[in-house]
Amino acid sequence: MFSITIMTITFGVVFLAELPDKTAMAGLVLGTRYRASYVFVGVAAAFAVHVALAIAAGSVLTLLPQRLVQAVVGALFLAGAAILLLKKPDGDDESIKAPSDQSFWKVSGAGFMLILIAEFGDLTQIMTANLAARYDDPLSVGVGAVLALWTVAGLGIVGGRTLLTYLPLRLITRIAAGLMLVLAGLSLYEAVTG
Repeated sequence: MFSITIMTITFGVVFLAELPDKTAMAGLVLGTRYRASYVFVGVAAAFAVHVALAIAAGSVLTLLPQRLVQAVVGALFLAGAAILLLKKPDGDDESIKAPSDQSFWKVSGAGFMLILIAEFGDLTQIMTANLAARYDDPLSVGVGAVLALWTVAGLGIVGGRTLLTYLPLRLITRIAAGLMLVLAGLSLYEAVTG
């Protein structure tokens, strides 16, 4: 059954974790060079593929004993928080090679391939798998994760620079890390208490 609460939690966690990510900056760069709607179609398709893979991995985790899953999920959330807190800020990636052809297929294909490669095994993909395992609700987690990733992509493509003038990247990163620490604590508590 679909849960608005689980979808909202997933959206918030994935959204905050993806904002400071390199792919938001890559979308911004592509969006400034090419038609935004073409870029968004490619990026959105790649994110949908990544979420489907993460949900499948998370669903496999639910077959394991619940206490073990909670311990693993808690440890992975702790690792995700540490990665966010310890990583150096990403700059604009001007080295992205975009197609010289402005056609829909070339531009959306470039966006798709860029995200497909850059996001494979990324923190948000791992977090999505963790959330799918934690809540055992793949549809709610999948919808929340896809909407969060699409929102960040849209913000990055259309107005990333404006957003960053109001919210410092460091603050966004700390909020995302804090949320992951809370989720890690909840998961580890459930692993210990059963």
